[in-house]
Amino acid sequence: MSLAWPWLLLLLPLPLLVRRLMPPLAVPRPALTLPAHLLHGARPAGVARLRGPWLAGLAWVALVIALAGPRIEVASDVIPASGRDIVLVMDLSGSMLKEDFFLDDQPVTRLEAVKRTASAFVAARRGDRVGLVIFGERAYFAAPLTFDVEAVARAIDEAQIGISGRGTAISDGLGLAAKRLSRSDAPTRVIVLMSDGVDTSGTVPAVEAARLAHGHGIRVHSIALGPEDLENQPDSRDAVDVATLRAVAQVAQGESFRVRDTADLQAVAQSLDRLEPNPSARPPMRLWQPLWIWPAIVAALCLALIAGGRRGWTG
Repeated sequence: MSLAWPWLLLLLPLPLLVRRLMPPLAVPRPALTLPAHLLHGARPAGVARLRGPWLAGLAWVALVIALAGPRIEVASDVIPASGRDIVLVMDLSGSMLKEDFFLDDQPVTRLEAVKRTASAFVAARRGDRVGLVIFGERAYFAAPLTFDVEAVARAIDEAQIGISGRGTAISDGLGLAAKRLSRSDAPTRVIVLMSDGVDTSGTVPAVEAARLAHGHGIRVHSIALGPEDLENQPDSRDAVDVATLRAVAQVAQGESFRVRDTADLQAVAQSLDRLEPNPSARPPMRLWQPLWIWPAIVAALCLALIAGGRRGWTG
């Protein structure tokens, strides 16, 4: 416990100083002379005589303590806003149905592996505003920028192949995210682009979309999914265009990641936490809980008792 204004405790001896320095009050002469035995009965009883000064003193002490602002420090589970907007741009093209990832030693589709990792990453971003863009042949916002990261994580879990077509419009998804973030006034704006294919349906080259994002102060991290890539298997139908995704990240001052299995995915999530520090990993906020109300109540009760006692003495 501490006091917000401890110097106010210097007021505690003020009544004693006033009493000592001020001249005594003139006591008016009684208007009626009574016999001694009647005068004794007209005076307040001994308990009543003592109650007034002691209650007044206690009321003054409690009032000064209340003014000094007693308080205790408590930890809050509220995460302050980080000032960062993040948009995940997730590939939902047909190749995401390929089963070449493993979770719990069981083969799963690329989409399922990405869902698990991306939803866990998003749910932990309390304090960031997070949005979700899904693209296939077309791109659309599946979740607007929001502090409700659990809602964005649910949108990721509910994403289905085919809802946006089976093509791979990387540049359209990237451009849509950049357009929304360009209107944001957040100090830090980030796009996390995840794709397992080649840009086949975009209206402009993906690198040009990344350059446009960089021009608005937006950083882009890219994640290339899948065990095969065009650099090593140029004839593979499901190979990912690692070179383009790497160029996208370089143009937009971000990092490029290569993901071949679920272990790589989990490592990427940890790397992104280091690149874009997670607000929920910060120490909890420390807040002051005021306690002045309790001494104030004590002072009010003392004053009420004094007022009631005086009415009883004069009644």
